[in-house]
Amino acid sequence: MRDCDRSGSGFFEEAGVLLGYFEGLPDGRQAGKVRYPLTEILLLCLLAVLSGAETFTDIANFGHRKLSFLRRFRPFAEGTPSHDHLGDILATLDAEAFQRCFVAWVASLTGVAAEVVAIDGKTVRGSKGAKAAIHMVSAFAARQRLVLGQVKVGEKANEIVAIPHLLKMLEIEEAIVTIDAIGCQRGIARQIIDQKADYVLALKGNQTTLHDEVRLFVTEQKARHFADTTISRLQTVDGDHGRIETRVATVIHDVEWLQERHQWPALKSVIIIDAMREIGTRAERETRLYISSLELPADRLGPIVRSHWAVENSLHWVMDMVFRDDECRVRTENAPANFTTIKHIANNLLRLPNTKDSLRSRRKIAAWDDNFLASLISV
Repeated sequence: MRDCDRSGSGFFEEAGVLLGYFEGLPDGRQAGKVRYPLTEILLLCLLAVLSGAETFTDIANFGHRKLSFLRRFRPFAEGTPSHDHLGDILATLDAEAFQRCFVAWVASLTGVAAEVVAIDGKTVRGSKGAKAAIHMVSAFAARQRLVLGQVKVGEKANEIVAIPHLLKMLEIEEAIVTIDAIGCQRGIARQIIDQKADYVLALKGNQTTLHDEVRLFVTEQKARHFADTTISRLQTVDGDHGRIETRVATVIHDVEWLQERHQWPALKSVIIIDAMREIGTRAERETRLYISSLELPADRLGPIVRSHWAVENSLHWVMDMVFRDDECRVRTENAPANFTTIKHIANNLLRLPNTKDSLRSRRKIAAWDDNFLASLISV
């Protein structure tokens, strides 16, 4: 079967488009012994997670009690499997092939290219058993608030290895890729440029020489009020729950000297974020440095830097607080990565309805209202 093939013609009308992206997913089970088709398994898991399921036992219970509803979409001729069988199927499912299908589906969903793609990693703490907890690196469309893709970090690897693999899976042409300091690597910057995108990368001590030279230059120029270089500036002030946060974004546009010394791929600007948080009488100050391939003023680059944190606030936090990700005890083989992908599909689908309900409320409504649940997958 072709990976991510959409050529099948036997779909029921509802959910056909969505499931079409996963129809050709390789199934390693022996064809003569398959009681539960893979698309039925994926549909069962997705509908259950949309309705609040957090474990394979939850999914099995959902399938047992919602069989007539499930048959609106697929035959489910043999009913639905037990929780143990579900775990076995997701444990052996090719996680990378599943992810490629996911990426193809999301690309069709967004309609337009993501403007800012924030890449960041998250450890699924509940997956820790005899081995270390799994770590996933995700790409998040900051404006659309959709997960674009994710890869599992190998047990003996780190995000530096996983990020290029994730980038290779994505269509990022004309996007701006933002990554924390671990992704501030020449090879990653070069790959982003080669894929016809731009980057904004946090600069910290892991790039020792580059970081030290930029920090020294910034310190000297601040003392001279940036008299020796061309800059642009943006100041924003936000207040919430008794906290006032003032951020000053300063972009240094004269970086030819830095490029000559370091030959960093397509380096065009250095960004300084000076933040001050005031809570009562206490004030906290922090300075963060970034490098970028963009030639944009501070009123454009400042919001781009800030938008990176959408991956923390609109993805990682949601996965923990809405989908209870850190409490998940799925641990066997590919099952943790595949279950995370299913939750990311659910997260994307829950964001599509144009309602004022929170994501947590939408999951409850999906559990209570079959028509609403059906509408979520009819995309």
